[in-house]
Amino acid sequence: MQNGPSTRSSASAGSSSSWYEAMSRAWGNTLDGQASRITQMSDQISAGGDQPSNMVQLTAASLKMQFMSNNAATSQNSVGQALETLGKRQ
Repeated sequence: MQNGPSTRSSASAGSSSSWYEAMSRAWGNTLDGQASRITQMSDQISAGGDQPSNMVQLTAASLKMQFMSNNAATSQNSVGQALETLGKRQ
């Protein structure tokens, strides 16, 4: 598989040498962003904003992070297995 300019998206700009790396980087950036939102919410609660509505929002953000993390792992594993299968056939 060639990794020419036509196979790279703008999200993979930089040091990515394959679309698989670009996908991994995109998942990482997405998870980093969600983790930052959770940290900010947690900091607000620690600073005295411990109202029930804030706690519910933090819980929802944490569950979203769990969902996203599970999807990232599943997609990485599925694509990895598919690439392994393709590699065995060539």
